[in-house]
Amino acid sequence: MIRGLYTAATGMNSQQSQIDVTSNNIANVNTLGFKKDRAEFQDLMYETLNYTAGQTSETTRNPTGIDVGMGVRISGIQKSFLQGDLKQTSNPLDVAIEGNGFFRITMPDGETAYTRSGAFKLDDEGAIVNSNGYRLDPEIVIPDNVIKLTIGKDGVVTATDKATETIVTLGQITLSDFINPAGLAPIGESLFKETEASGAPVEGNPTENQFGNLRQGMVELSNVKLVNEMVDLITAQRAYEANSKAITTTDDMLDIVNRLKR
Repeated sequence: MIRGLYTAATGMNSQQSQIDVTSNNIANVNTLGFKKDRAEFQDLMYETLNYTAGQTSETTRNPTGIDVGMGVRISGIQKSFLQGDLKQTSNPLDVAIEGNGFFRITMPDGETAYTRSGAFKLDDEGAIVNSNGYRLDPEIVIPDNVIKLTIGKDGVVTATDKATETIVTLGQITLSDFINPAGLAPIGESLFKETEASGAPVEGNPTENQFGNLRQGMVELSNVKLVNEMVDLITAQRAYEANSKAITTTDDMLDIVNRLKR
């Protein structure tokens, strides 16, 4: 019976992790470019009380064994990089990726981070930056003598010179992709960093090879679906309650055994 207490406790711990993951998804339902997490679980080791195909007589064997599970544990939390819905903003500096790829961002320490959030702005030098002031890589500077900024589906950034009214090319937005995007390490601020699990980044221009295209004046919303998250939350809550009930039931059984000795 003691085994049942520990087994149910692993169930409660695992369901608490599920609730934590789901709560984080719900909290980021309005975070641009956010990718939902999915908790994954696996059963723990088993205690074998009777082996499968064990001898029951000189001529017969057990068709099945007796293996008692020891509970469950969380085995990983995986990001889902499904495309989020696109929302029109009409802001010429907002850019959404439709398809595969990540924007590259230069961090203050010089390291490169990756993001799906394309809500860009200009800093005091006219460089394109994210909401934290980190510059887009490769760096693109918008001079103050141009109007009608245009970002093409292929990432080419152009504008019209005020004086000559000619179209000038200001730069090229490129994208990065990974063999295993789920292996990227989230570091907050809608940013990810490369890891050995993600593989090295592959760089290229939008619309080419495996890369998606860019949509100016749009942003990618979170791919969290509230209905699905509420279902997951209720399921985890019920499972948590059931495991709690298993603990109280086992405790009642132990109490009965203790009273038998009196």
